[in-house]
Amino acid sequence: MRHVELEAVVPAEQVSTVFDAVMRWEKYPDLAPHVNSTTVHATLPETRCSSSWELHFRSGLLRWTEDDVFLPEQGEIRFEQSDGDFDSFTGVWSLTQDGDDVAVRFDAEFDFGIPSLEGILDPIAERVVKETVAWALTGLFPKTRIAGGLELSQPAAVGA
Repeated sequence: MRHVELEAVVPAEQVSTVFDAVMRWEKYPDLAPHVNSTTVHATLPETRCSSSWELHFRSGLLRWTEDDVFLPEQGEIRFEQSDGDFDSFTGVWSLTQDGDDVAVRFDAEFDFGIPSLEGILDPIAERVVKETVAWALTGLFPKTRIAGGLELSQPAAVGA
């Protein structure tokens, strides 16, 4: 199982504002170059929410549908793949107020279920997922600071 994590700080914002922006999956194709498309099947105020994703991955598309759980009071968005290219894919967005800023943490775990290819596929998928989250946050809130020295530059070939 591969773990992906990203931490960021969105300066001078409130958790509710960042939460409302982050959960707008339909905007991600315009925010992150790896995202080919998103389809929101149901979102708040519905109790059962879901979305479908297509990310540029290697020379094709990585596709999945996920069940989304939005917990605005807790500052959490949880997701779990219900169908798609991963054998399993789960994660959580956690947003907390830190003074005048919002601390954002994204954690996910995935497994393609192909042990012989994990050394090749897993690092690429980890990078694509991590960069997608970073692109989305910096696109929504341009002053966002991404931890860990992740450098975002427009990919030469989308999905490389």
